[in-house]
Amino acid sequence: MPSFRGENRFRHDAVPAIGVLVSNLGTPAAPTARALRPYLREFLSDPRVIELPRALWWLLLNLFVLPRRPRQSAALYRKVWRPDGSPLLVLTRRLAAGLAERLEARARLPIRLALGMRYGEPSLAAAARELADAGCRRLLVLPLYPQYSATTTASTFDALFAELATWRWVPELRTVAGYHDEPAYADALAATVRELWQREGEAERLVMSFHGMPRRYFESGDPYYCHCQNTARRVAARLGLADGRWLVTFQSRFGREEWLRPYTDETLRALPGQGVRSVDVLSPAFAVDCLETLEELDGLNREIFEHAGGERYRYVPCLNDRADHLALLTDLVLRHLAGWLEEPREPEERELVAAASARAARAEAERARLPGWAPRPPEG
Repeated sequence: MPSFRGENRFRHDAVPAIGVLVSNLGTPAAPTARALRPYLREFLSDPRVIELPRALWWLLLNLFVLPRRPRQSAALYRKVWRPDGSPLLVLTRRLAAGLAERLEARARLPIRLALGMRYGEPSLAAAARELADAGCRRLLVLPLYPQYSATTTASTFDALFAELATWRWVPELRTVAGYHDEPAYADALAATVRELWQREGEAERLVMSFHGMPRRYFESGDPYYCHCQNTARRVAARLGLADGRWLVTFQSRFGREEWLRPYTDETLRALPGQGVRSVDVLSPAFAVDCLETLEELDGLNREIFEHAGGERYRYVPCLNDRADHLALLTDLVLRHLAGWLEEPREPEERELVAAASARAARAEAERARLPGWAPRPPEG
């Protein structure tokens, strides 16, 4: 017999809150091999991330990847780990706090915001339950992935839907599939570059490096590559860059198969030989700075470019909790909440419903005083 998570403390006079579940990829709990092993196991066991026959991949993962990669990844995480924890988690929490503050100031009805990571802690399931416990009967899911991909956005939805499948009372649900073509998103990205140029002058090339994916995923219908190109064109147009002044590249390859090209590391290694001595590197695929931007782009790829003869390499930080980023996300959320933010009833009807609910509550209290009465325990 199936068992579903539920509770019987429903209040008829309560105004249902709206929940906003903000999600990012996730992070290990510590920069150690011991902490990386379960995190990588969860991440690399996701069939959205690794599309290989399950039995074959199980063998490869457990016999070759997990025995070695946790130690290698831990060494990289230690390079960027902050005194207050993982950069991705710290910066995502800061962004979520700023978003919650702005939503509270602009919405008439109560909005609750919770943060849940696709892998690791705090989990998506914990965030969804936090919102349910806060009385949220409507739920908007905001994955912090500007460009949609099955490997990130769809995987987030998979995990949340799996959690909701165990609930007795499933909330109304809306999802944000991406925001790669939001004008305010391109405006904010361009502003970060423009501010750098105003302080220190322009570089010869602007490299926009996006996280990569296997080429066959794109050929099978994933729109991520097209979304990345769309974002890059919008940023270049706002900066007034002519063709040849900007490039789109892809980073963070894993495994031996071909990924989306051109590769960031190979491009940066080749540019000095083409006479390019200065580059600015922007990473529009990440909402906040993380291992892939701080260690890979601002560390490893800087060394590659300079070792090949490059003279000036500047990494442009992610939008993080900039005011224009928070404004963009606030407007995006409020637009997706359209209709939900309206008062549900006329004032007179609300008063009648509240009075009837109060009478029901008093009657329930009277029954509770009867001998032998006991509330039905929560299910699940």
